[in-house]
Amino acid sequence: MKTNSLSDKLTIAWHFLRARNKKFTQRKQLENWQAKQLKEYLDHQVIKASYYRDYANKPLMEYPLMDKPGMMKTFSRRNTANIALETVMPIALQAENSRDFNPHWKNYTVGLSSGTSGQRGVFLVSKEERLRWAGILLAKTLPNKFLWQILKPWKPKLSIAFFLRANSNLYNTLNSARIGFSFYDLLKPMSQHIDELNQFQPQVLVAPASILQALAEAQTKGQLQINPQRIVNVAEVLELDTAKLIETVFNQQVHQIYQATEGFLAYSCEAGNLHLNETYIHIEKNWLDKEKTRFQPIITDFTRSTQIILRYQLNDILRVSNQVCSCGNIETCIEAIEGRSDEILWLPEKESVELTPIYPDSMRRYMMLVEPELSEYKIIQRGLKWHVSLKTEYDKYLCEANIEKRISEYCEQFALIKPELIFSDWQPEIKAAKRRRLICESRE
Repeated sequence: MKTNSLSDKLTIAWHFLRARNKKFTQRKQLENWQAKQLKEYLDHQVIKASYYRDYANKPLMEYPLMDKPGMMKTFSRRNTANIALETVMPIALQAENSRDFNPHWKNYTVGLSSGTSGQRGVFLVSKEERLRWAGILLAKTLPNKFLWQILKPWKPKLSIAFFLRANSNLYNTLNSARIGFSFYDLLKPMSQHIDELNQFQPQVLVAPASILQALAEAQTKGQLQINPQRIVNVAEVLELDTAKLIETVFNQQVHQIYQATEGFLAYSCEAGNLHLNETYIHIEKNWLDKEKTRFQPIITDFTRSTQIILRYQLNDILRVSNQVCSCGNIETCIEAIEGRSDEILWLPEKESVELTPIYPDSMRRYMMLVEPELSEYKIIQRGLKWHVSLKTEYDKYLCEANIEKRISEYCEQFALIKPELIFSDWQPEIKAAKRRRLICESRE
């Protein structure tokens, strides 16, 4: 769905300029801005959803936490248009099955989300919200060189290649006379995508980390011949070894957009650091450790006027940075998006048998150092049995022995009981599924 009308273009431009100019030099200024936006949101928007009417005039912290099951169970009462789930779920399923993502209901974009949990959810976005989102996203992520290209009509349009499991009218809002937005369906063969990319020659390449890795490998083999000027990871954790491969092949730093059904949550600045989008989203931190280095975000998106996203607790694990970003942005800087809470592995201490968490980033670093090198791996924890599947071009048994050694060293260093490792051959992921290398099915 192209944004053709002058009115739509002006609306996007207005939100773009507003977001581009909305910069805070002190943390207190940002917090005051958030407090004002939250008050307006609670007083004038949230109250339109019947679920929240009993909470009128209460402070944010007295509102209940929400998650996907709760939102789906009370869907009609949590959106301000009083739209029933039974009305829009068939539309979302039809779009998913037909791979035609243009259908919508009345003035609302309807989408189906599964996330990494696999649980279905439906999201609703009005036209006004789509245009606002497009303006803010472009303002936060578009480098000046691309902005000038868009503003000069005699220049070629900016070409963006976007890989994801499902397209949406939300993403197609970016398509215009000056931006060529091309969606690549992850359910289609990679060979088809490579042929199309060679024709399209995108300046901006946006895809999950595993797809960017596959494209880098195709470029190395000479199958793909593109020269993107900006590469953006979405929807998956960007691991260090994957980022290094992509950056080496394309000679471009990998930026990130942290976008979920719950909102546009974070973005990479020009210094390459990831910032929370706190100008438009309030984030409470549910700390996971005593040192307050890792937390699960609780999201309130005060730009959402149809489907209320209020104190929505995500399962993602974010690690904060203790450095001040050189770009001057005072929005919270994130060192890494480590994954989900069910990617934390657990082992009992030898002395107390109390379970100790092994955070995803720590385990990934250990696995990255395994020799010979692993192409792919997955660890599934079922109590003290860890099921490890491996893919390598080298001696599989030598890899297994080195993994045993490294995990034994880790357990010895931190006085943990070593798990039983059960090795198996690598099984390819289901097509279009998000890469998940660590899964805790049960702690004990």
